[in-house]
Amino acid sequence: MLLKTMKSPTCIHFIRAVLGCFAAASFFASQTVAEPPSLVEPNQLTESEKKAGWKLLFDGKTTQGWRSFKKQTFPQQGWVVEDGWLKKVANVRPGDIISQDQFSDFELVWEWRLAPKANNGLKYFITEERTSAVGHEYQMWDDLERPLNKSSTAGFYAVLPPLDKKSRKPAGEINRSRILVLGNHVEHWLNGEKVLEYELGSEAVLAGVATSKFKKVPGFGTKIKGHILLTDHRDEAWYRNIKIRKLPSK
Repeated sequence: MLLKTMKSPTCIHFIRAVLGCFAAASFFASQTVAEPPSLVEPNQLTESEKKAGWKLLFDGKTTQGWRSFKKQTFPQQGWVVEDGWLKKVANVRPGDIISQDQFSDFELVWEWRLAPKANNGLKYFITEERTSAVGHEYQMWDDLERPLNKSSTAGFYAVLPPLDKKSRKPAGEINRSRILVLGNHVEHWLNGEKVLEYELGSEAVLAGVATSKFKKVPGFGTKIKGHILLTDHRDEAWYRNIKIRKLPSK
C-alpha cells in the first residue's frame, strides 16, 4: 500500500520538490563563503578608505610620523613598536609624542587597549606655542568601576563627561574610538556609539573650562589647528589602526 502511495503522481511531485529544495540549499551553501572579521590586516587602508582621503598615522612597523613634543626626534625609550601596536611601556617616562602634521577639520579613528588600572589619553588641538602639551583630551582609562565623571573614558577630560560608559570594554580588550571635528562641532565615539558631542566656544564648554585646571590657558575650549598627541601617563597602553582624514572646512 505504501509503495503504491509513493508511486502516485502527487507523491512523486512532492518528493521531487523536497529533493529539489535540498539540492538548491546544498548549492547555495557551497557557493557561500564566511566573511572574515576584518577584510584588511591591522594598520592598512582599504581602497575605499584611500579614495575617501584616509591616511595612516601609524604603519604598524615604525614610529615614522611621530616625534616628541617640542622636539624633532622620537624618544629613545618608553615608546616601542610591538606586534603591530605602538606601545607605551609601563613605568618609563619618555614624554608625550605628537603627530608631525597638524589638523583643523578632521575625522580620526584608532584602536587601543590598556593594562588593568591604567590611564592614558589622546589629545587634539595641540600647539607648541603653548608652554606645555595642553589640548582637548579624549580620556582613556580603566574606569569601569568608577562613577561617571569628567575624567571618564571617552569624555572631554576635566571639561565634559561622556553620556555613559556602556560601550566601554574591560582592561585588556580592544576598544575602537573616533573623533570628528567639523567647524565648531566635535563628537567623541566609543565602540560604535556616540558618547559625547559639543560645540567649540559654546557656553557649556567655556563653563566647563572655567572650573577646570585649564581655566588660565588662553583660548582653551575654542578651535585651533594642532597636532594629535598620545600622552605619557606612565602606565602601559597600546595603539594601532590610527587613521585620519582631513575634512573640508565647514
